Amino acid sequence: MEKIAAMGYPSVQVSAVGPISPERIREICDRYGLAIAVTHTPQDRIRHETGRVIEEHRIMGARHIGIGSMPQEYRDGPDGVDRFIRDYTPAAEQITAAGLKMHYHNHDFEFARPDGQVLLQRIADGFAPDRLGFILDTFWVQAGGGDPAWWIRHLAGRLEVVHLKDMAYDNGRVMTPVGEGNMNFETILAACRDAGTEWLMVEQDTCVGSPFDCLRSSYDYLSRFDLR
Repeated sequence: MEKIAAMGYPSVQVSAVGPISPERIREICDRYGLAIAVTHTPQDRIRHETGRVIEEHRIMGARHIGIGSMPQEYRDGPDGVDRFIRDYTPAAEQITAAGLKMHYHNHDFEFARPDGQVLLQRIADGFAPDRLGFILDTFWVQAGGGDPAWWIRHLAGRLEVVHLKDMAYDNGRVMTPVGEGNMNFETILAACRDAGTEWLMVEQDTCVGSPFDCLRSSYDYLSRFDLR
């Protein structure tokens, strides 16, 4: 966290951090002046331990509770999406009533059209906008054949968080620091401004070399734009 703050990043996403208490996470982030913008929280906990998850997010000062991916048991097309909507609506309602918000993070499979409709649209239609927001991942939208800037504008009003992730090609798609791939971030960032996106989170699942070097490269590129 010290290194991230020293680069100039103002916020982080908390996910996959191991058995660390929310109090300790808040203490560390506060020490370095980092806001906790959003989390990825295990799906089963969001569904079955909703009250506890809400309290943990209040302790951390995080308003956005992220579902990092659709659980595997729901990935069987429109029927699975409908079951996901049914099963997670109670959690979404409880989270909204507590003054927080549940968010869904996409990958590429949500851009399939098994019945003519993009699955991501089916998810969006299944929840009221104040019950479910989206953490749109630019890399995975592109990987699914979608247009990231179009989807950002399309989901305006429920897109408080966007994952900025770039794509290059090397015998297949690869993740790169933002600005080193082939995606048009000028149009993506303009769409984020139009959509009123609150948090732009740099994310890179795999790195060649040091992850901190990749974070620095992404930060330096994004510093060319007026993002604050």
